[in-house]
Amino acid sequence: MKIAVITLPRFKTAGEEIAEAVAGDLLMYDDKVFERAFSEYKAIIAVMSAGIAVRSAAPLLQDKWHDPAVIVVSPDCRYAIPVLGGHHGGNEIAKRLSARGIVPVITTATEVHGRPSVEGIADEAGCRVINRPSTRRVNAAFLDGEVPVYEIPEPGIVVAGPGVSVLIQERPYMVGIGARRGITAAEVIDAIRSALSSEGISQEEVGAYVTTEKKRGDPGLAEGIAGIGGVLIYLNDETINRTETPSPSRAGLIGLSGVAEPCAVALAEVGRLVMKKKTYGRVTIAIGR
Repeated sequence: MKIAVITLPRFKTAGEEIAEAVAGDLLMYDDKVFERAFSEYKAIIAVMSAGIAVRSAAPLLQDKWHDPAVIVVSPDCRYAIPVLGGHHGGNEIAKRLSARGIVPVITTATEVHGRPSVEGIADEAGCRVINRPSTRRVNAAFLDGEVPVYEIPEPGIVVAGPGVSVLIQERPYMVGIGARRGITAAEVIDAIRSALSSEGISQEEVGAYVTTEKKRGDPGLAEGIAGIGGVLIYLNDETINRTETPSPSRAGLIGLSGVAEPCAVALAEVGRLVMKKKTYGRVTIAIGR
């Protein structure tokens, strides 16, 4: 994990020691340093008051899946407080700093109560969470008791409700798919292979294939994904419509902002398109990362 240690000039010595301890890059505080760090680093250790760090980070926040973790280290180097991204590296980094005598102050409910979290399980298994909004309900359920974990061998198709977290092995690309009614498995396979080939992406680099839940009744799409050993995820309308799409779409006729592009972006780790939608016969493909 790439870590930035941002410090005020008066705390430079402490910042240097912390940067050495976590193998991070030392950055001196200025009006633009948080903006630079948010775009380049997965975690930020801020050696300063919490107020300065929070006010600097607040205008840059997007969501917990894309924002870097922010850990405030008090100016006297007594406490390390993850104020953002506790489940996304912040708690782990704070605990690492305890080796230097800095007390980690953990506030995430699951960790405070000694319970597992979806994000923690995903990290330990080398996976990532596909349907991210589900983590709120599942982590809350962990606080009340045990939550079963099921492993599904591939190839397979997963149909999950909003309270079920789906984890997949770390693979960087998400493929969004839109298709005309009555599509055949062969058309789906040909379109996917053509799109991946055009971008120099192998099937082994694809985490999942994603489409609208409105396609659940279309067997050709499911059969096509199963035929290449992929995982097919269906997204609900709300998730699709809250994801911005760069290209106009006729999906408005079925109440959606789009299909291929928002599906590819919604579940992508970085949250951007590496290939805008392209049409292959009756199939439309977009690729996100």
